[in-house]
Amino acid sequence: MSNGNSPEDERPIEDVSHDVSADVSEEARPSVGRALRQARIAAGSTVDDISAATRVRIAIVHAIEADDFTPCGGDVYARGHIRTLAKAVGLDPAELVAQFDAEHGGRPAPTPAAPLFEAERIRPERRGPNWTAAMVAAIVVVIGFVGFTFVKGGDDGGSEASVAEGSEPTAGGSVSSTAKPKDPADPKPDPTDSAIAAAPQDKVTVKVSASDGRSWISAKDHNGRLLFDGLLKQGDSKTFQDSEKVNLVLGDAGAVQLYVNGKKIEDDFRPGSVERLTYTKGDPQVG
Repeated sequence: MSNGNSPEDERPIEDVSHDVSADVSEEARPSVGRALRQARIAAGSTVDDISAATRVRIAIVHAIEADDFTPCGGDVYARGHIRTLAKAVGLDPAELVAQFDAEHGGRPAPTPAAPLFEAERIRPERRGPNWTAAMVAAIVVVIGFVGFTFVKGGDDGGSEASVAEGSEPTAGGSVSSTAKPKDPADPKPDPTDSAIAAAPQDKVTVKVSASDGRSWISAKDHNGRLLFDGLLKQGDSKTFQDSEKVNLVLGDAGAVQLYVNGKKIEDDFRPGSVERLTYTKGDPQVG
């Protein structure tokens, strides 16, 4: 018979001091927000001081110190604010961010880079309009148009090389709206015998040459349609034709020389005089 303890009572007591101290340390460790608040107070700073130093809004500083990270707008922004505040109060930013990740489900897994690059590589390239080719084509068109206009203007230029022809008479007395250019003629020399013979017999041809000065001239056909109205410079000439008659107004009759149906008019007009004349298909006569 034994008066001592039973074998079960003599078993060694398990050493649980390590586990207890670990649990106590975990429970004693303050939260992220509380740790930031304690460090701020220990540093002698107010929330306003921390907000001014870190540019984190006062409301967000208060919320983080209360472990409310909703105003941060997401875990990414919350980690950034925690790092900033931790540096301002002298704590280790990495340790607090790791504690935050442990308390909020950890950092999200990174997206693999390979699928992103693969998707970017197979994405079809969008091509825009070829503006360079369009500009080159437009420039070529403009240059061609300018060259054509220049050549066309050179062919049609020269008032002395044109004949203003009146309208043909019709049964209804209608007036033709077109003027037919004739072969160019040199206005300076007097008409030769060949030029007189070439004057058409079925029309009246009147040539006005500003031989002694410049003069204002107006010419109309038998229907009253204006063939010319303007200043004739010295040395220039104009020729008018009509099927019936040509009406002239000379601003300075003494400065011009007239040729009607190939014949020179010998009228002695005074310099500066204004003359109103009419010539028909018959012999030259003043109307």
